[in-house]
Amino acid sequence: MKLQCIALDLDFTTLNSQGQLSPRTHRALSCAIEKGVQIIVASGRALRSLPKEILEFKGIRYAVTSNGAAVYDLRTGVCLKQYKLTEQSVRGILRIAEGLEPTKHRFAYEAFIDGKPYAQADYVADPLRYGTKSVSYVQSTRTPVENFREFILQNAAKLDCMDLVIDDPQLKFSLWKRLEEKLPDVYITSSVGQLLEISYKDCGKHSGVRFVLEQLGLPREALAAFGDGDNDAHMLEYAGIGIAVANASEACKAAADRITRSNDEDGVALEIFRLLAELDKQQAHLSKYGR
Repeated sequence: MKLQCIALDLDFTTLNSQGQLSPRTHRALSCAIEKGVQIIVASGRALRSLPKEILEFKGIRYAVTSNGAAVYDLRTGVCLKQYKLTEQSVRGILRIAEGLEPTKHRFAYEAFIDGKPYAQADYVADPLRYGTKSVSYVQSTRTPVENFREFILQNAAKLDCMDLVIDDPQLKFSLWKRLEEKLPDVYITSSVGQLLEISYKDCGKHSGVRFVLEQLGLPREALAAFGDGDNDAHMLEYAGIGIAVANASEACKAAADRITRSNDEDGVALEIFRLLAELDKQQAHLSKYGR
């Protein structure tokens, strides 16, 4: 494999548990870029919730966002490719979710529109109530909306994707199964335990990354992809080499060719330096033997 491109999930993969790039990971990405390796951000986050240090990282140009619902050129701000949920699916999601809501458990809605995340107001006010521990992240990135059901219906033709925030694993599984059975034109995945993430059927990080590779004229064999969640599994399977961090879900690990150290142990940085060392050996061999 000749490394030419790296696709990176962010949360709990490239970023540490504080949501930051460690100095070593920063150096690894800079070294890769200096060697001509393209870096693609591949995140479940919407564009406007990407970390500032990623958006301003010199040399990172492309971002696959909202689990493949939108692909952006970060240099120009132009959306290169975008999918929207169908109005029929949006209404179906509401109908199915509300029909299964139990009295003992609660769930909240989120929706992304043209890269901007919105969420129901009581969830933004108290994410812990819905099982979300990343309080500061939710409150700093989500625009709260009081009547969220009405908001969704008013914007049913504009949604990049929808999330259901669920504090009960059994309820999450039931909803997932029912949504897949009843709505054939949706792609459903999950980045963390309390999220059910729903977008158009042709989405997925692997779809967005494939689009960028086609724009760059690169084969998938030249791609190394890193992830930790179930929503990264298809991307790791698609890549020439898929690498899961040690803290990854079982589905993500099963899809990976390698498992590196955890996000808090700079696993991505260590593996990037390893890949760059292999690249240096390949280039040295070509230089010596001329082929």
